Amino acid sequence: MPDAPASHSGHWMTRGRWSPYVAGAGIGVLSWITFAFMGKGLGTSTTFVHVAGALEGIVARDHVESTGYYASAIVGKPIVDWQFALVVSLFFGALLAAKLSRSTFVEHVPALWSWRFGPSRTKRAIVAFAGGAILLYGARMAGGCTSGHAITGGLQLAVSSWSFLIAMFVAGIGMAFLLFGKAGRQHV
Repeated sequence: MPDAPASHSGHWMTRGRWSPYVAGAGIGVLSWITFAFMGKGLGTSTTFVHVAGALEGIVARDHVESTGYYASAIVGKPIVDWQFALVVSLFFGALLAAKLSRSTFVEHVPALWSWRFGPSRTKRAIVAFAGGAILLYGARMAGGCTSGHAITGGLQLAVSSWSFLIAMFVAGIGMAFLLFGKAGRQHV
């Protein structure tokens, strides 16, 4: 297995890993900008509702307009908005960061997963997709995703967002122990 990308000395944009303080300050400034110019905080999961509603609207427009969940998200609103641009930009930003840092690190099946569930890339992809779908469903039930709750809600000291963060960490740690047990620490 190849090593994780090392930090390059030199310009901060070419480093494999940025300082969490610099990245956190950047997210904070981006949050100020979105509040100032868009009147909303950072978030991404609503974009998936917009896209799903728009796609369903192609074949069943009346149904979409009569369904409160979709109607509130898409009726009278553009599908491609600043939040959609943010979601697309996340992909291209990650790609640009990998290119600038000259990162060649590729890991299809992490060592911990392989130790516990075997080296199958297909199994890993199916479980990752299912986990993402469950995560997105849960994010919509919670009224927002980690970017919406943790970043935006956390910045505003919203009790619901801090409750979400605590629950997220407790559930994540619990699931890690359920899947990998204490022995998993030796395989990270």
